[in-house]
Amino acid sequence: MKKLIVALLVIVVHFANAQRAVIRGDFADPSVIKVGKTYYSAATSSNWAPAFPIMKSKDLKNWKQTGAIFPDLTAWADYYYWAPELNYDNGKVYVYYTAHKKGGNLCVGVASADSPEGPFKDHGPLVCEVDGSIDGFPIRDENNKLFLIWKEDGNSIGQPTPIWIQAVNEERTALTGEKKELFRNDTPWEANLVEGVSVIKNNGYFYAIYAAAGCCGPGCTYATGIARSKNLMGPWEKYSKNPVMSAQGDWMCPGHGTAVKYKGENYFMYHAYEKSTNKYTGRQALIRKFEFTDDNWLVFTDEYISSKTIKADYSVTDNFDKDKLDLRWNWSVFNKPVMELKDGKIAIRLKDDKETFLAQKIDTPNYEATVQMIPSVGAASGVALIGDDKNLIYASATRDSILVTLVKEGARNVLGKFAAVSDGKSVHLKMSVKKSTDIHFQYSLNGSDFMPLQIGKPDISYLPPWDRAVRAGIVAVGSKGSEAVIERFIFKNQ
Repeated sequence: MKKLIVALLVIVVHFANAQRAVIRGDFADPSVIKVGKTYYSAATSSNWAPAFPIMKSKDLKNWKQTGAIFPDLTAWADYYYWAPELNYDNGKVYVYYTAHKKGGNLCVGVASADSPEGPFKDHGPLVCEVDGSIDGFPIRDENNKLFLIWKEDGNSIGQPTPIWIQAVNEERTALTGEKKELFRNDTPWEANLVEGVSVIKNNGYFYAIYAAAGCCGPGCTYATGIARSKNLMGPWEKYSKNPVMSAQGDWMCPGHGTAVKYKGENYFMYHAYEKSTNKYTGRQALIRKFEFTDDNWLVFTDEYISSKTIKADYSVTDNFDKDKLDLRWNWSVFNKPVMELKDGKIAIRLKDDKETFLAQKIDTPNYEATVQMIPSVGAASGVALIGDDKNLIYASATRDSILVTLVKEGARNVLGKFAAVSDGKSVHLKMSVKKSTDIHFQYSLNGSDFMPLQIGKPDISYLPPWDRAVRAGIVAVGSKGSEAVIERFIFKNQ
């Protein structure tokens, strides 16, 4: 009995001390600011729109989405909306962000707003190097002059990755003067890159908290390092004990975040992969405490700010009975749905014969999604698990049949065709996922009695893109101009 009690106590202590994400699911490269008594955070959305979700919190533990920085995409960029860095300066909110320039490469742009909840006015790109420019971070020097720090994306072409700095005008519309290199990847643990620099000041030093090595996926090697300088322009010295944060506990590949004060203490909001679900749930937001040492270095402690919600079961239903689409929904930056909310339904009109989808992020390996739809002429609609435009799996219904279709690198493969005459009434299609990759589909004509769609065990490990997680949602496909009508979407986290 004593052994059992001790074992239970060990489990309880481990569980109580285990670090938990504050924003679960796909929320990479998080940035955080405090305005008044409220914290605001934004993160990479990559090729999901709207670009850069905005979350707010009073305690850094419980977060609620308020909107997005760019409800519509910017005029100059087309995809890869990465690393939005929020900045509150002189009563105004700025966001420095990365995006791919139409006909060009990656650039760092800037937008501004009077409130963290927007609306944001885009000022366009600030720097666009041939190799690509990413991860912009604003900082004022010891004389209060404004500068921009960013990474030249040399690793994309097999080159080193310099971290540059250059002055910015107060209007945030242009860089001024000459750029200067602060440091680059030159130590073994940093491997092929350094990036995601966040700079803070303390006791006469500037500290750069930065990420290095491989960022993404099951084989990631990401970790966090520290460099310091008494002058913003350098020279910069890297900590001999780097990396100061690497895989620990349930989390792996930690890095790329922003320092923030909470109750007078220093914390760092960053992303990491949960080891058990990795690429399927994506890089999630965590917060960890750090301190300054007697010899003026920065070290992370084992104190965390964690969400009170661990992995509670929950269910979310969308009856499409509001005048606006719920903030949970995302769509591809390459294919914004033409849609109308009316009479408790959402109608999606197809622009071509490609799959059009609305999707929501997931945060556990076990979940199910159900779509209630009205079969229509010319369009099939249903439930889907989505990686991106060219990689998804879905069950869709017409008036006389149901198809289960796997799309890999744009090539469609019908896994099964099943007769199901609806007589113009609703069809319910359910997708169940266990352990991230065990997927099953079912259908019902009455919403309660579900029958399996036998398709074997498809391999869906290819679905997650290299920089994102999978999403569950609604899909519509058919002839140009046809319309898919959806009555209800139910998501259950298990």
